[in-house]
Amino acid sequence: MSTAVVTGIGVVAPNGSGRDEFWSASLRGISGIRRVRRFDASAYPARLAGEIEQFEPNAHLPGRLVPQTDRMTQFALVASEWALADAALDPAEYDSTEMGVSTAGAFGGFEFGQRELDKLWGKGPGHVSAYMSFAWFYAVNSGQLSIRHGLRGPSGVIVSDQAGGLDAVAQARRNVRRGTPLVVSGGMESSLCPYGWTARVSGGALSTRDEARSAYLPFDADAQGHVAGEGGAMLVVEDADRARSRGARSYGEIAGYGATFDPAPGRKAEPGLRRAVEIALADAGAEPGDIGVVFADGAGTVASDRAEAEAVAAVFGPRAVPVTVPKTMTGRLNSGAGPVDLVWALLSLRDEVIPPTVHVRNVASEYEIDLVTERPRSWKPGAALVLARGEGGFNSAMVLRRPS
Repeated sequence: MSTAVVTGIGVVAPNGSGRDEFWSASLRGISGIRRVRRFDASAYPARLAGEIEQFEPNAHLPGRLVPQTDRMTQFALVASEWALADAALDPAEYDSTEMGVSTAGAFGGFEFGQRELDKLWGKGPGHVSAYMSFAWFYAVNSGQLSIRHGLRGPSGVIVSDQAGGLDAVAQARRNVRRGTPLVVSGGMESSLCPYGWTARVSGGALSTRDEARSAYLPFDADAQGHVAGEGGAMLVVEDADRARSRGARSYGEIAGYGATFDPAPGRKAEPGLRRAVEIALADAGAEPGDIGVVFADGAGTVASDRAEAEAVAAVFGPRAVPVTVPKTMTGRLNSGAGPVDLVWALLSLRDEVIPPTVHVRNVASEYEIDLVTERPRSWKPGAALVLARGEGGFNSAMVLRRPS
């Protein structure tokens, strides 16, 4: 089957938007976590978020698109434009059926939905936007990207919470290996509104601390939960031979993928993450020693951190491979998290440097992992492993290699 490579990157994140700005901020340890500003969160137990500031959709999108799209879709449209430009690719040069789109969704357009529901109950049904019929839907990004760029090949949407972004890129890889020349893939999230925030708070895993440096501390002895965020990334996933023939630069190969479910609550069985890692390694034809860095999920709760640390140590050995959770600079982005981790991993392969897990200073002694903290760490790239775990028991793992 065809080899799938990433030739274009578009990222919109709380600590920087655009590939270069995002990467520079990440290596400098710049955090985008701060007090929520999009609405008054003072009455909620959690008040911090990874929020994207100074994003003006009218500066990037046609005026007709702005009123019919939620903020998450605006992010996705902008990031896809950047990814296609980064890949030096003009969709008009392809048959539209040769290009697909695969995205992940979790919350959907909560902010758009809340605004229109306010109109319904405050002013009446005649004031509700006709675009409410689709703008709130978690699958809308795939549709809007397909329309915007003429992507009429195999397309779809994956819903598996925090694991969804990796699953969507895996679907893109699957379609490329089956003969689709390229797929635009990734995930975006934005639900920083009372409606969306209430849903997040109800999960019980958000940190209630008000200091950004102490709120989100995965694998730390003082971990108390995570900080939510908005944003994500879009990638151009392309057939390697086709990319090579047009002289495209490749960031890396999507070499392996594995996905599992955790056992049902109450069953005495280990979580499925270790098995997902083993499947991904086997799919890549790789041994544990081939992996030079692990980009961990880093849930920030004791139970989840313990399960992930145990899985990593079981596969690779105690403290045998560097582990990092750079999402401490952005917060957890749900469906946008996996694609952003893939961007970090791909740029790490390119520049031979691992971004740090900022703010963590006191790694719990029970976790036998080599966590990269405080500052970036140089490495000699072999392959990178990205992990993601979603609410409800989803586990995903993806192996990336430098392009051959």
